[in-house]
Amino acid sequence: MTKLLSKEHVRQVLTMKETIDILEKAFADLASEQAVMPQRTPIAAANHGGVALFMPAYLKGMGALGAKIVTVYKDNPAKFQLPTVMGTIILLDEKTGAPLALMDGGYLTAMRTGGVAGLATRLLARKDAKVHTMFGTGGMARTHAWAVSCARDIEKLVLFSIDPMDKRRAFADSLKDIVKCEIVLAESAQQAVEQADVLTLITSAKDPIIDGDWLRPGTHINGTGAHAPAMRELDSKTVVKSRVICDLVDACKAEAGDLMIPANLGEWSWDKCPGSLGDVIVGRISGRTNDSEITLFKSVGLAIQDISVASRVYSQALAKGVGSDFTF
Repeated sequence: MTKLLSKEHVRQVLTMKETIDILEKAFADLASEQAVMPQRTPIAAANHGGVALFMPAYLKGMGALGAKIVTVYKDNPAKFQLPTVMGTIILLDEKTGAPLALMDGGYLTAMRTGGVAGLATRLLARKDAKVHTMFGTGGMARTHAWAVSCARDIEKLVLFSIDPMDKRRAFADSLKDIVKCEIVLAESAQQAVEQADVLTLITSAKDPIIDGDWLRPGTHINGTGAHAPAMRELDSKTVVKSRVICDLVDACKAEAGDLMIPANLGEWSWDKCPGSLGDVIVGRISGRTNDSEITLFKSVGLAIQDISVASRVYSQALAKGVGSDFTF
């Protein structure tokens, strides 16, 4: 039998704390060569203004095998009343290849994307970090606020975005069930950054939205919004003055404009990056080396995140009797 799991089913069985914990195991598997993860493969449907991205992974240590398919069709909302971005995950039995589950990937993607920022905060931020500044109030921002609050004892969340003020206020109100701290709306980008112990950027910006001169010593940065070679949220000064840890160095070399652009301009070089997040987890490299250091976690998103979390969702769905059973 195969489990069919909707977005609501995934939401019922998945918490942020367990998402962060399972991601730590997944990144350890990747660093220990216990994971197989081909680079994501895009297929364009140019006549329809769309692209499909195929993201397979096999985590041997966790016994998790499967793939996520993400589609981006820009005309969907206007023409078909469908979301621009949709995701579907298929999870397979590693012993037989039989399909174990077919599940919605939208909420899971938000959880794993926020979750990895929480994991990076756990590993790289100062232990006494109290103020979290977040740029972005869109669909992915909620889980980032949640994840960072799980990783540190956050006392104040500072929000900044270019959205209208009423939307920013509504977003702040929507966080009160998951973030138990003071929430304030910053008047300017500089004011927001200058307060931060942890700075998270989860926007669709194409050009830098912060100035490296605004950063306080000891700040930790989660750069999770820009995920294409031509996109960047961070200026070169920020990258140059930071200890940079990637979700995966090879993936960032192919997709992370925040790092590719300063490297191509000769303002920063890849040999300044000591390694990937999994290397920190298994002890191959150190994360933060002192309390005054600025640390930068750059993420473009990896299939191991999706498949490890999907495996957890499946096991929880079985245990709690959630979802529908069907046969092909």
